[in-house]
Amino acid sequence: MAQIMKRAFKYRFYPTPEQARELVRTFGCVRLVYNRALEERTRVYTLEGRRVSYEQSSAALTQWKRTEDLGFLAEVSSVPLQQALRHLQAAFANFFAKRAKYPAFKSRKKSRLSAEYTRSAFTWRDGQLTLAKMNAPMNIVWSRPMPEGARPSTVTVSKDAAGRWCVSILCKDSIRPLDPVAQSVGLDAGITPLATLSTGEKIVNPRHERADRRKLAKAQRGLARKETGSANRAKARVKVARVYARIADRRRDHLHKLSTRLVRENQTVVIEDLTVRNMVKNHRLARAISDASWRELRSMLEYKTAWYGRELVVIDRWFPSSKLCSACGTLQDWMPLNVREWVCACGASHDRDVNAARNILAAGPAER
Repeated sequence: MAQIMKRAFKYRFYPTPEQARELVRTFGCVRLVYNRALEERTRVYTLEGRRVSYEQSSAALTQWKRTEDLGFLAEVSSVPLQQALRHLQAAFANFFAKRAKYPAFKSRKKSRLSAEYTRSAFTWRDGQLTLAKMNAPMNIVWSRPMPEGARPSTVTVSKDAAGRWCVSILCKDSIRPLDPVAQSVGLDAGITPLATLSTGEKIVNPRHERADRRKLAKAQRGLARKETGSANRAKARVKVARVYARIADRRRDHLHKLSTRLVRENQTVVIEDLTVRNMVKNHRLARAISDASWRELRSMLEYKTAWYGRELVVIDRWFPSSKLCSACGTLQDWMPLNVREWVCACGASHDRDVNAARNILAAGPAER
């Protein structure tokens, strides 16, 4: 039976000069409102020991629009500004629930430029999207079809550091679960092979960051030579961002293909609970670990298994998958990372990664 769930569809678009100016103004206003509200909440909590609600922040926003200094806030759509306050409210809720750190201020140079529009601030008609304060629909490149009869509930417009404009359209979609299969697989994440499966197959690590390292180094040297604050430095910064964007896009594409294949071929996927945040503290391996992007692969497996009626099992991070013999169950006392093949006392010969993947698969039922 098909599931009805909310799903975001992301596309590139090319704004007209007038649309680009309006969106850039909106981005700046969204950042200003978020930072002002965060500053006020911090001040009130520090001096008076009380929390500020979303309703109080919204009332303050109305007053800001009436002042001479911040009157320009009334010239852009009010919906993205209200959404910024809602995002700040959610950030504080996560902080007080100890799910996240204290909210941080948005930087003009480092923060992602984005604005969120709800249904009252855009028009969706005949497959064309028109935002508030704009007279013409957006020139969107429809790289994949929207769901039939789609009715967007939220639209998020963004511009990345590489200068690319994107629009993310949230709407309801019908997702049909895949037919059940009998096969299950264990997955051991690595660096040399990106992943080793319990079937014995090793997925090659494309090492996208290493492949573009020369281009990245050249772009970064060019950026370092430019004068701070100059137009040429801004152009050089975009060149660096484009190299990073190419690396991220290629990596994400490869992980999508791998995760989709694993979900389609297996009813159950078993993985380890890796603490990537701690692992990247090893400065010798940090670059390679970041390039492998294990956390992103896990995130893709989590939502794709939920979509398509599969199961993802995550075993304990302390499970000794590499030191345990998959044939007899004997636990080895010591096994450094440079040992890639070993022979157990029972006579079984093991490839370290394949053996770990098989142990991960065998441990899966105990974690359900």
